[in-house]
Amino acid sequence: MKLLIRWLITAIALFVAALAIPGIEIADNRAFIAVAATAAILGLLNAFLRPILAFLACGFIILTLGFGLLFVNALVLWLSSWVSQNWFGIGFVVDGFWPAFWGSIVVSIVSFFLSLFVYDEPQSDTIVQSR
Repeated sequence: MKLLIRWLITAIALFVAALAIPGIEIADNRAFIAVAATAAILGLLNAFLRPILAFLACGFIILTLGFGLLFVNALVLWLSSWVSQNWFGIGFVVDGFWPAFWGSIVVSIVSFFLSLFVYDEPQSDTIVQSR
């Protein structure tokens, strides 16, 4: 259930980014399917590729005091758009690096605020030790 809610939050954030940022558009008649599929692709790339890119750009991220992660996020958003267009024929278009940069900021902000409304269950599998 938690995975489905995270996916829905990402889809809403992508939709807001498409509305707010020039250069990001939904060029598909089935807008919901385009955004939902791109959200799934973005989630997979964030899970598998983003940690590798962050590791490779570690020196740049440290040198820029963390602002380098904005560029990593932009590249992942741009790549998810490319994958959705070229591999799956989905019309979620990010037209260049700068729309991806600003779009990744919008996606991050919207996802953060929507996540505030999601109840996070306490971990039940933690081990409590008593002395």
